[in-house]
Amino acid sequence: MERPAWAPQGIDLSVPSVSRIYDYYLGGSHNFEVDREAGRRAIEAFPGLPKIMQANRAFMRRSVRFAVDQGITQFLDIGSGIPTFGNVHEVAHAADPGAHVVYVDHDPVAVAHSRAVLEGRDNAAIVAADLRTPRDILDSEEVRRLIDLDRPVALLLVAVLHFLEDADEPAKAVAELRDALAPGSLLVVTHASVEGGPRRPEEGEKVENVYRSASSPLIMRSRAEVERFFDGFDLVEPGLVSAPLWRPSGTDDELDPVVFSGFAGVGRKA
Repeated sequence: MERPAWAPQGIDLSVPSVSRIYDYYLGGSHNFEVDREAGRRAIEAFPGLPKIMQANRAFMRRSVRFAVDQGITQFLDIGSGIPTFGNVHEVAHAADPGAHVVYVDHDPVAVAHSRAVLEGRDNAAIVAADLRTPRDILDSEEVRRLIDLDRPVALLLVAVLHFLEDADEPAKAVAELRDALAPGSLLVVTHASVEGGPRRPEEGEKVENVYRSASSPLIMRSRAEVERFFDGFDLVEPGLVSAPLWRPSGTDDELDPVVFSGFAGVGRKA
């Protein structure tokens, strides 16, 4: 397979990447046929996935505007993926040009493309690191330069925790990040689930099987399991809900029922 100029050396073009599959769902161009094939199989197993991802992104943008309305102008977006239209820094800077944003991802394509997008900006940066090693993130030059941990931060874990197995101890990683944040900080989470949504558990198992062939597994968790990530945070209204129900800003009454799959929420550290 010919390696495009934007693909860093050293990545295995024969293995699907969750970042590039997500890029495919959103109509991006930074993906390979192996990613598109995995994406098509996932959509066949769990119809409506691209719409779910669009609802997920819309929730993320609303949560960023909410954070700025709360006086928070520092954003740490872990598992940020490949930049697409309406990224955190674009939304945050539209609301407050002085906002600081640090993205974190371990996918080489996401990191390389983020660096290209952010080139020349002094208030946004990308860190090549993994959620499973929070200290690498917190001690990075980019976080030290742009994020003042003595002031409130919006920590975004959007569509990333469901790619960590229980053996990876995701709750421990979130707790370590929480403990580094100042009171008043926000935790923004979305997570895949079939509980309370229109899809059956067997459909969830089918899409999990597709992701087992990719760079990370996909783990469906229950509402109670997702709520545990908010230990040490007070959920803000309306609590943990499907993404379109979290402080909706539009008047669309014709949403596809599939977008009510999964959970989204924002918590505030006391």
